[in-house]
Amino acid sequence: MKQLVVDILQNFTTELLEEHMIEEPVYSHLGDYALPCFSFAKKQKKSPNVIAQELANRIQDIHIEKVEAVNGYVNIFMKRTTFTNSVLTIIHEQEKLFGSSNLGAGGVVTIDMSSPNIAKPFSMGHLRSTVIGNSIALILEKNGYKPIKINHLGDWGTQFGKLLVAYRLWGDEKKVQEAPIQTLLALYIHFHEEAETDESLNDKGRAAFKSLEDGDHEALALWEWFRTESLNEFQKIYNLLGVTFDSYKGEAYYNDKMDPIVDDLQQKKLLIASDGALVVNVGENLPPCLIKKSDGATLYATRDITAAIHRKENYHFIKSLYVVGNEQSLHFAQLKAVLNKMGYEWSEAIQHIPFGLILKDGKKLSTRKGKIILLEEVLNEAIQLAEETIEEKNPLLVNKKEVAKEVGVGAIIFSDLKQHRKHDIEFDIKKMLQTEGETGPYIQYTYARACSVLRKVQNNDIFQVTEVNDYEWEVIKSLEKFPDIIQRAAIEYDPSLVAKYALDLSQVFNSFYGNVPIIKDPPQLPYRLAIVQSVITLLGESLRLLGMKAPIEM
Repeated sequence: MKQLVVDILQNFTTELLEEHMIEEPVYSHLGDYALPCFSFAKKQKKSPNVIAQELANRIQDIHIEKVEAVNGYVNIFMKRTTFTNSVLTIIHEQEKLFGSSNLGAGGVVTIDMSSPNIAKPFSMGHLRSTVIGNSIALILEKNGYKPIKINHLGDWGTQFGKLLVAYRLWGDEKKVQEAPIQTLLALYIHFHEEAETDESLNDKGRAAFKSLEDGDHEALALWEWFRTESLNEFQKIYNLLGVTFDSYKGEAYYNDKMDPIVDDLQQKKLLIASDGALVVNVGENLPPCLIKKSDGATLYATRDITAAIHRKENYHFIKSLYVVGNEQSLHFAQLKAVLNKMGYEWSEAIQHIPFGLILKDGKKLSTRKGKIILLEEVLNEAIQLAEETIEEKNPLLVNKKEVAKEVGVGAIIFSDLKQHRKHDIEFDIKKMLQTEGETGPYIQYTYARACSVLRKVQNNDIFQVTEVNDYEWEVIKSLEKFPDIIQRAAIEYDPSLVAKYALDLSQVFNSFYGNVPIIKDPPQLPYRLAIVQSVITLLGESLRLLGMKAPIEM
């Protein structure tokens, strides 16, 4: 509608108009759209009030009900019946395809996401990369891209040398077998506690990792054991979240593929010796990128360069996204710069999708200091709390456990995605599960409420739009925005746009539901049921794009 308003107004003015210039008044009595005329005053040498009045006097169009000039604004009132009929008809015809686009034209987008470290539990710190990456993949797919979700496991690096040292010094095989992740985490934390007073432990950790890189059989066997146990634990989390991957190739996969890349850097005269290490100078504004340590061990920069080249060769991506925390911005700037210096023009397709931290009482969570919130425990607690709420409010619900799972997990996902990804998030599970306010359960409850309307009455009559009241009109305007929101979310890699849209649609629907006799006005019944069905379609699709379930009863 907004673009149509621009096109209509352009016929009546010599000023060049763009969509962003059209505003949506806060109050409905001021119209559906408004054009402020203040920026035209200097050029036209007239007051904004005069410009607005002259323009309002000229505008006539079949899509516009009336035009008013108020305090320098041209206020536009759209013809409600025309647009309502159009919006409801197209949603009815396209159903879940409504809002889809061919923006991506089938192009492949690799998404490096989740990527937890093996031998450590799946913490709340890994939640953001997982759910943001999953939602971005779903949104891109809706816009015609082919997303490839890659779980680039943290299964290599100096930390595993430290873990090997810790296990050899203090480990107990039986304890590891009984509770692998918890035991390995305790060993990792204990190592760092001891290393604060015994610096030699860090040297031993580096040496142990070098032996792992060199193929030491005993070290590799322990590492493989740690990795297998970790993946089994991670899979429980992914099953709860409903997240799948196209690849689990972690850092270790590239261990035997790095030498040719290092050789290529050498041949291109990009490697420079620095204090015994090898680096690539990547420009005045960035520090050198460390490729090999003085002991010959590689870093994850080396592996990421190798992985990027491997992904381009295998997937032929048009974009390559890395859903990784804000603190890694420098690393990805260096990664792009090194690939560019190597002559890979496609390095411009690499994009870091940063996000903020999850905080507890305003403080960052830290694995090595033991300040960790286990995601599986959080999900199970959320499910339990959701089940208690359902038991209290709707004890006769048939599939209580399944709905509790959908609501509990959805609450955790939504509390993350409703924020712009760059913002830090304060963890508060009770707020996440409230059925009022800006929460996942609120949207799911609204979806279930809409579904309950259709269960109460069956009507297959073709709807006719003869008049549209204010409550109905607010719902129609919200429905109409869906395709634009979905395309913007893809362009900006921003699931929060979809989350905010779902909240807005829920709010206007609940207002409609509370103030309009949907079932008790027979002449308007088919039309109002069409509104309800459209809300069900778009709320359900919004939840799906966020990676959430849409229970039909709560």
